[in-house]
Amino acid sequence: MKIFRTVSQTIFGIAALAAASTVTASAGDISGAGATFPYPIYAKWADAYKKETGIGLNYQSIGSGGGIKQIEAKTVVFGATDAPLSGADLDKNGLVQFPMVMGGIVPVVNLDGISGGTLVIDGPTIAKIYLGQIKSWDDEAIKALNAGVTLPHQAIVVVHRSDGSGTTFNFTDYLGKVSPDWKSKVGSATAVEWPVGIGAKGNEGVANNVAQTKGSIGYVEYAYAKQNKLTFTKMINKDGKTVAPTAETFQAAAANADWNSVPGYGVILSNQSGAESWPMTAATFILIHKQPHDPAAAGEALKFFAWAYVKGSKMAEDLDFVPMPTKVVGSIQSVWAKEITDAGGKPLFAVSH
Repeated sequence: MKIFRTVSQTIFGIAALAAASTVTASAGDISGAGATFPYPIYAKWADAYKKETGIGLNYQSIGSGGGIKQIEAKTVVFGATDAPLSGADLDKNGLVQFPMVMGGIVPVVNLDGISGGTLVIDGPTIAKIYLGQIKSWDDEAIKALNAGVTLPHQAIVVVHRSDGSGTTFNFTDYLGKVSPDWKSKVGSATAVEWPVGIGAKGNEGVANNVAQTKGSIGYVEYAYAKQNKLTFTKMINKDGKTVAPTAETFQAAAANADWNSVPGYGVILSNQSGAESWPMTAATFILIHKQPHDPAAAGEALKFFAWAYVKGSKMAEDLDFVPMPTKVVGSIQSVWAKEITDAGGKPLFAVSH
């Protein structure tokens, strides 16, 4: 994971990685914390935005659970989570929530002789692996999905998140939809009682563990798999079709999302219908206070998000993220203009016409 540690240090500053760091951010910088899922694109956006505006972004890639805690405690300007909060939780904490970008969660493996996209796996089989019911790579269930592929008689090393994680929320939500056994025994949450496996912190940690451990399997946001040359699998989706993780299959899964059907746009995109849909697609969300304790900083954050929606789409696509549809962005910015204000009720963002 040297790639992402280097990115984080050069773009966000060492202060974004450790609260105890003696390096401090510029007074004009925007502070945020949370999900590791969108970290690659937030890093890329931050670099471009800093060059264009001089305003930096101090983003702590600590997991969705940490991001929620920090925004609720008002220690950052915005929080980031892949597990959307309910309308009740948003109201209780005086928060506005909106999706920033979409992407795909992919299974990654470390098997000698197996290259990216060679192995095919389905949801029920992943559930059995993570339940500890399938223990070897040459198990009949895996062999049945991979005719013609030579699978080793090798123990499966399960890698999962150890921190509160929106990636885990979406991964376990998917497993619960395809495996009644998983739903009843483990369930879906940002942190669960894993039946088997070793824990790692962040998408970075899971990717690093899989890269270093022969026979392992893990789940990460696709950019981490791609940039670190990890071996990803294909999957069988809800329509029974074998699909590869691409921007097109992520977009197919997101195409029919009704973003206004849930408070805070909190749509879950896992296990969507459609022949081209990637089964573990997810959105990632921003949380910001309706009446921020630092209105000027919150206003700068909204300018950054507005810039990213307009100018960051190509950068997102280059990392195989899926930009939010223009119509949804318009709706989101209308919410900003109505609901995010200073103490006197003055909007911190004005919708341009």
